[in-house]
Amino acid sequence: MWRERKNKVPSGSNAYFECYLTADQDAPDTVDKPGKRARDCVDVPSSSLIRTEPNRTAAVAPVDFFPALSAVPGLVHGFLTRVPGVMVDTDRADAVSRLAPHHAEALASLGIPADALNTAEQVHGSGIIVCGGPADRSGICAAGMDGLVTGSAGIWLGIYVADCAAVWIVDPLRRVCAVVHSGKKGTELGIVPATIGLMKETFGSDPDSLVVQVSPCIRPPAYEVDFAEDIRRQCAASGVPTDRIHDEGVCTARDPGRYYSYRTERGRTGRMLAVVGFRSA
Repeated sequence: MWRERKNKVPSGSNAYFECYLTADQDAPDTVDKPGKRARDCVDVPSSSLIRTEPNRTAAVAPVDFFPALSAVPGLVHGFLTRVPGVMVDTDRADAVSRLAPHHAEALASLGIPADALNTAEQVHGSGIIVCGGPADRSGICAAGMDGLVTGSAGIWLGIYVADCAAVWIVDPLRRVCAVVHSGKKGTELGIVPATIGLMKETFGSDPDSLVVQVSPCIRPPAYEVDFAEDIRRQCAASGVPTDRIHDEGVCTARDPGRYYSYRTERGRTGRMLAVVGFRSA
């Protein structure tokens, strides 16, 4: 495994995170979450993990990369992990505000403008939105959604997780990509196969050509449900070849030095950020 890291200490605004959710919005699915509300949101190869090496004197979010996605021409992706030295023992809104400038610096290193990142409210549902209009180039937070899809180059998508899985779904032939938030409830609702179906219907994607990557997420024995296994099974049932479904089997709860875990840290923690998009030709 290789790791690399920028040494520049970030600066800048965290305004692009102002569409984030109130605390507990993405709590584990087995926990009741009263008063869930979005804030300021608008409607609108090998699978071995390649990790960046954290420089403990820097404050840029480390980024994990996945060879299955890196092999897709023109695709930009990353999984921003725990930021060393940033205190996140607080509610969600405050935690993501503290992480914002560090995420922005990491996104910039990927060529993604932080204020152009499209995100979703993430309500543990099955809502999916297609991004591609002019407004989506300046970043939206899609209310009521848990999945983002685009067939347009230069449109950047992001999903936040802290035990739930982020799932990348990529069509290398038609240059269509998606990132989906799928924990226990989202998996039960079938958001991943629904996204595959939407890509097929909207863009003509052939499931046989798709590449799927499941992020690090909570797993047994730290959690009673292996929703990552269910996601892989759903993808296969949707027609994705098993050798194109990738999952390193990493448990977020077992590596608190690298990943945020809602369950392990009792709901007071930060969020990882999964991003994807195709470069403009």
